[in-house]
Amino acid sequence: MAIVNSIFTWYMKKRIHQIELFMKYPLDVQDEWLHTLIASAENTEWGKLYDYKSILTLQQFKERVPIQNYDTLKPYIERMLQGEQNILWPSEIKWFAKSSGTTSDRSKFIPVSEEALEECHFRGGKDMLSIYCNNRPNAQIFTGKGLVLGGSHQINELCEDIHYGDLSAVLIKNLPVWAEYYRTPDMSIALMDNYEQKMDKMAEATIKENVTSISGVPTWTIVLAKKAMEITGAKNLLEIWPNLEAYFHGAVNFTPYREQFKELIPTSEMYYLETYNASEGFFGIQDQANSEELLLMLDYGIYYEFLPLENIDDENPKTLSLDQVELHKNYAIIISTNGGLWRYMIGDTVSFTSLYPFRIKITGRTKHFINAFGEEVIIDNAENALTKACSTTQAKVKDYTACPIYFSGEQAGGHEWIIEFEKQPDDFEQFVDVLDQTLREVNSDYDAKRFKDMALRRPKVHNAPPDTFYNWMKNRGKLGGQHKVPRLANNRDYVDDILKLL
Repeated sequence: MAIVNSIFTWYMKKRIHQIELFMKYPLDVQDEWLHTLIASAENTEWGKLYDYKSILTLQQFKERVPIQNYDTLKPYIERMLQGEQNILWPSEIKWFAKSSGTTSDRSKFIPVSEEALEECHFRGGKDMLSIYCNNRPNAQIFTGKGLVLGGSHQINELCEDIHYGDLSAVLIKNLPVWAEYYRTPDMSIALMDNYEQKMDKMAEATIKENVTSISGVPTWTIVLAKKAMEITGAKNLLEIWPNLEAYFHGAVNFTPYREQFKELIPTSEMYYLETYNASEGFFGIQDQANSEELLLMLDYGIYYEFLPLENIDDENPKTLSLDQVELHKNYAIIISTNGGLWRYMIGDTVSFTSLYPFRIKITGRTKHFINAFGEEVIIDNAENALTKACSTTQAKVKDYTACPIYFSGEQAGGHEWIIEFEKQPDDFEQFVDVLDQTLREVNSDYDAKRFKDMALRRPKVHNAPPDTFYNWMKNRGKLGGQHKVPRLANNRDYVDDILKLL
């Protein structure tokens, strides 16, 4: 295995030269991709609608094509889900990545073209390994297997040729043979729908393997780790997998999990590498061992624009290109991709920590949200759930805020709410149950995490006395019309502050 490891690490490092090229010539690389994308799609229905054949400059592209979101592209995507082709992108689209919903939908279906798979998602996965091998010359990662925590995969029944699942499942289903050989557990387990059975089966299958790396969302990784330790009686993961050397993670903020991982993997030699990938594309990789900044990956078939957050509600907002962005300002990301998303606002916000090369950190969402466990609960989900809970129990809510409860010891995570009522519910416990149940109905990712209390337990709700929020805002010097109580936060700052008043 040592020889194979040497060959693979040598091969992976060959890509570093190309990464250095786009770091050196970022604007040229991005400009070339913009023209390639426009030329590729000029004969699609979308390309004809906006006369892509006559677009010669970035300025023309921006003037002609409005900024999009899922709701504006949805009519086209729905036709593609029925099997129609050449609508947003010329190559045949058979795969869709299902992700948590928008204001109007429980789930989004993002088209994944052959080009998006090869030039974006798979290239991102390979680059992650290339950067790792380059940063750690003595890496032995290919002497064993990579444990990958995938999602579940379903066949879309609208059309027999069309498949969908969450992104990790779509990727697993399309992996090249060599990558499949290095992955564990096998596909029959990795793509199971029932997460409780899946975690049991995963633990049983992988404890026998020589696992050298783990990839996955921290939430499920911790659940799996505890299962594996329970079965084996091990005190930590190194007793099960002594050659474990790397953990690749993304999707949620890792900071709250760091201490737990140090307990699970008690060695200073463990390498943690963050990636920034979503259903819409693979965007960034932590390329430096001593910094948490993410290198913006510029040659993946994605053209980037950045919208200053203060202009997000303008009627025709002006976006910036890479040569116009500034350090430490919040921008909404807008992408045009080789999967047929055009000037698409993904909903994430970033700030630049470095220019030339361009490195970023994820600062949040364009809207308030909770996404500590990959559940992506947005304001609209919360409002729907509160409305239903109020109508069921004859209550009226005056003010509220909510945040995550992080994993501790054996306990699953959860959400903690502070609610001040104008009119108390007839039955407080029923109010909490309806709130929880409605969140499960309107958000498929929250529902998956709530399954059998495995990653998220029932919400913890504080019934706050009158004037709690008024007094809190007053203490912060935030009384007045333009100051609003933050509804959802992805950290505990607000809730912990209010709990001191209670």
